[in-house]
Amino acid sequence: MSTLATQMVMAAAAEMEPRLFDLDLQLIADSVLMIIAVFTLFLVASHFLFNPVRDMMQNRQDRIKNELDSAAADMENARALKEQYEAKLKEIDKEAEEILSEARKKALANENKIVSEAKEEASRIIERAGVEAELEKKKAADEVKREMVVLASLMAGKVVSAKIDTTVQDSLIEETLKEIGEGTWLS
Repeated sequence: MSTLATQMVMAAAAEMEPRLFDLDLQLIADSVLMIIAVFTLFLVASHFLFNPVRDMMQNRQDRIKNELDSAAADMENARALKEQYEAKLKEIDKEAEEILSEARKKALANENKIVSEAKEEASRIIERAGVEAELEKKKAADEVKREMVVLASLMAGKVVSAKIDTTVQDSLIEETLKEIGEGTWLS
């Protein structure tokens, strides 16, 4: 009996010893139920949590992609508009330069017209002045002739009053004519 008692004591001591891994039927059943519960929980969580989160993430990803595409399209439109505006600015600069060029040409033509009109007016004034000078010259010549006539009549009066003979009278007339000048008398 001592062997039986020893065996029992050993069995009891063995039962008292903690095992590192106790593989009994209860542990296996608990483990299988735990795995089924975790798998069921995973399926339920997947259906109610993961799928909506995946859908939300996909929607967010699509929205971000659309926003990026829209931003790229907007940038392309902005670039095209910028090029159009720059082209229009260049055209406006060309038009402004053409307008200024036309204005310069018109101003130059107007200047030339004014200068030519002024030259024509100056030549007309010079011609008028020449005609007036010629008239004044004629007036002066007529005045000289009148004075000569007055002098001649005074001389004639002196001759008559002095009762000079004809030779003296002729010599006085010739002398007066020489003093006045023959060219003046003939013109």
